[in-house]
Amino acid sequence: MTNARPRLTVSGLHKQFLLHGQGGLEIDVMRDLSLTLHAGECLVLAGRSGIGKSTLLKMLHGDYCIDQGRIRLHFDDGTLDLETLPAYAWHGLRRDVIGYVSQFLRVVPRVAAVDVVMEPLLARGADEQDARQRAETLLARLNLPERLWQLPPGTFSGGEQQRVNIARGFIGEHPLLLLDEPTASLDATNRDVVIALIGEAKARGAAMLGIFHDEDVRDRVADRLLPLDDSLGARASFTRDVQETLS
Repeated sequence: MTNARPRLTVSGLHKQFLLHGQGGLEIDVMRDLSLTLHAGECLVLAGRSGIGKSTLLKMLHGDYCIDQGRIRLHFDDGTLDLETLPAYAWHGLRRDVIGYVSQFLRVVPRVAAVDVVMEPLLARGADEQDARQRAETLLARLNLPERLWQLPPGTFSGGEQQRVNIARGFIGEHPLLLLDEPTASLDATNRDVVIALIGEAKARGAAMLGIFHDEDVRDRVADRLLPLDDSLGARASFTRDVQETLS
């Protein structure tokens, strides 16, 4: 950890899904979760599949509303409460502060892979030539063949799409980066590249919260583990179906 400052604090977080199609069944997927994440640290969520790890990342990214609790981002000039943040403010926050590497690439069809990667920089007003160069550098580093850079990634293999996703997520150098299984579809060589990218992000002070089911990767990137258990995910066997419905 390069810096002891907290970047993110979560306290008393609670999330419940209401299944209207199943007679109003209420599913608690998270109860009373608290955590502190520091700048320059990678905190890894641990626990079985379906316990609510991806749900937590989506709440921190503003994709899911929370039912109870507080989520606070800490900056040099003050603190921002995310649970009361109006919807219109999330766009700028995701653009400048909170990056997210999801398991699956969701992009506009027929847009070239290099344009997908450079888009976060262009959204901030970066020079197009510089943004393109940085995107190409990341794609090359992740061993995506140059012949694919000008092609839409919707036709790529799962591993190729994930490398585009990783490049897009890391290019923005966000202060807070959420990682949802970024190495799941990668071979050993590209897993090593992602591990190196995470190390470089920590060195520049990024705070990262991640999910890694690969134990070797987890051991190499984690500064701390946050174990989740059934007390945080009642009837968690339902969670995956609920997430797929709401995604």
